[in-house]
Amino acid sequence: MSAAAVEHPCDGEPESLLDSANRLSEQLPPGYRVEIIGGVITVAPPLDGPHANALTSLMIPFLAAGLHGEESKVLQGIGLWLPGGPEDYAIPDLAVVDADFDDHRAENSTYDPAVFRLVLEVTSSNYQNDLRHKVAAYAYAKIPVYVILDRRHGRVHVLTEPVGGAYDRHEVYAPGQPAVLPASIGAEVTLDVAELVQAGRPRP
Repeated sequence: MSAAAVEHPCDGEPESLLDSANRLSEQLPPGYRVEIIGGVITVAPPLDGPHANALTSLMIPFLAAGLHGEESKVLQGIGLWLPGGPEDYAIPDLAVVDADFDDHRAENSTYDPAVFRLVLEVTSSNYQNDLRHKVAAYAYAKIPVYVILDRRHGRVHVLTEPVGGAYDRHEVYAPGQPAVLPASIGAEVTLDVAELVQAGRPRP
């Protein structure tokens, strides 16, 4: 994910960072994702096939556990308003949210972080953003569980117990190790790390 240069209109007041992000979203080709993390506009390119394959594989255990039902929902690409900056927001690859999430709309088609039980990112070329900047942003928003499928290094990170801008607990799982997620998300979910790493691996 890269920082995007923003040009302000010459007339009148400079546009807000949020307005700049929205304008950029309208100008980019379909599939690009614009976010504001730490007061910086970032742009992610369209997902490649293995990324999409890994994301679908990740959804299956959450759906099988019944998390997409009356109490919670499993959603792709839902906007998350971030309290770390006046206009910050993110669009996680996957999230488990309370079923009444739509009653908690925030600004710019995003939702209050209080309804998020878990957020999940599948890394692309922006892997450092997922492993660093978003860790701080999601922790500050008090997202209880942050899961990262790190395709570059072939492992899964499970971060829990957010305090300030960090997570107190950070477990790393390699292929052959099952990643057991906290039951606090609403059900018992175990991720097959080897399967996920294989699903997200691009062809040589």
